[in-house]
Amino acid sequence: MKTAILNTWTIFKREFKAYFESPVAYVFMVVFLLLIGFLTFSVTNYYERMTADLQPFFFWYPWVFLLLIPAATMSTWAEERRRGTIELLLTMPVTLTQAIVGKFLAAWLFIVTGIVLTFPIVITTAYLGNPDYGVILCGYLGAILMAGAYVAVGVLASSLTRNQVISFVVALVMCILLLFAGWEPITRFFVRWAPAWLVSTVAGLSFMPHYEALQRGIIDLRDLLYFVSVMVVMLFITHCAISNRKAI
Repeated sequence: MKTAILNTWTIFKREFKAYFESPVAYVFMVVFLLLIGFLTFSVTNYYERMTADLQPFFFWYPWVFLLLIPAATMSTWAEERRRGTIELLLTMPVTLTQAIVGKFLAAWLFIVTGIVLTFPIVITTAYLGNPDYGVILCGYLGAILMAGAYVAVGVLASSLTRNQVISFVVALVMCILLLFAGWEPITRFFVRWAPAWLVSTVAGLSFMPHYEALQRGIIDLRDLLYFVSVMVVMLFITHCAISNRKAI
């Protein structure tokens, strides 16, 4: 057990350090912070609302993640495949599970770092009024869990190919499907011919109902388990895909 943790920690440190050794990471952070700030303060008319809450701020996270997280994770495994270093990695005294978990945690923490850096928006809101900090914390929890789910999807997409562009597109499409699964036009399509349980299942696959509940300050174990389940399932499929050793 101790060896497994140490091996995972070694991979995690290597991958997390690699993010900040590249200027791309800093560009990502700047773009993320500028984009989320612009959308919050300008597009949703934050000040004109005259309400001290972060609803407009958390509203944009699923859409910002949709573009930026696939871009941040597209090289996770695809680059290893392209360079041929995946074979070297898998011959090291590290199991495939440890490598996958280490890479996933590094990418997730990288995204969480960007989320944490949005704290000036919370300070601004606190200065302007008296927000409900419990709701804000739940919103951040929802954003972090949803980011983990997005990252897991991106890691899976990256494991399927050696081409980073293909990885980005596959991750983008998968995230769109998970985002819009509960959208009314989608469920309306299934209602026409599918049984109620199938419609409910498709709607339940969507990120949005679970994220929106946390955004409102409601912590439900089912929502937490949903995001954890998405991460576990995506990483399990990643394990299967890499074990198969076939790439697009």
